[in-house]
Amino acid sequence: MSSIDSRGTSGKSSTGTPQNASTVISLNVGGHIYTTALGTLKKYPRSKLAEMFSGQSRPRTDSEGRYFIDRDGTHFRYVLEFLRGREPPAQLAEEVYQEALYYDIEPLAKLLEDSPKLFGELVGRRQFLARVPNYQENIEVMVRVARAEAVASRQSTVTVCVVRNEEDVAKCHEAVNSLDTDKESVVRFGPWKASPSVSDLLCCIKLDIESKGYSASYRPHETGKVFLMRPCEFLYKFTFTWW
Repeated sequence: MSSIDSRGTSGKSSTGTPQNASTVISLNVGGHIYTTALGTLKKYPRSKLAEMFSGQSRPRTDSEGRYFIDRDGTHFRYVLEFLRGREPPAQLAEEVYQEALYYDIEPLAKLLEDSPKLFGELVGRRQFLARVPNYQENIEVMVRVARAEAVASRQSTVTVCVVRNEEDVAKCHEAVNSLDTDKESVVRFGPWKASPSVSDLLCCIKLDIESKGYSASYRPHETGKVFLMRPCEFLYKFTFTWW
């Protein structure tokens, strides 16, 4: 007999899911055990948790009869706390936001999107990057180029050309043609129609490369002889450090 049955859960649907809102439910979320009322899980009818106990399907159970969700359950406690009327801790906004999206709990997602930690990322940075053509694709190209050059070397570099507007495109092309390195491996970002500057975009590139687990830094690309080195407009060197 399952742990749910042992509590005397009458009023089940034809699929075996309990229907009484006061029924006590045991959940195994990726090895983390939680206990709550059915009514709590069904608080938001359009969420995955409500759908799980809608009676339309038979939820999976573990060997102890607990309802099983195949997902890391570390932060599920904060999802439950929200369903019980408490807001999640501000320092975990990003982590809990991912759970809100997964379980499709729209009020929790909207609450977290308004938090200081996520507002700048989702409303400011993400909307800016959405206006930079092929941004995510270019990040992947940078990673591939850097990995290809990481042969018996502690570091590898990728040349990036950044153009703020259409007028700079031709100048960027000239700057790339002046390079001694493989011009095909130069990754170009822009132009874009948004207020953030070149330095803002460079910071975003660094953040997104590091979010993938790489160690990266950047500096202006310099040309000229040793004592007459000068920054080359539009060009930057991103350095990946491997060890």
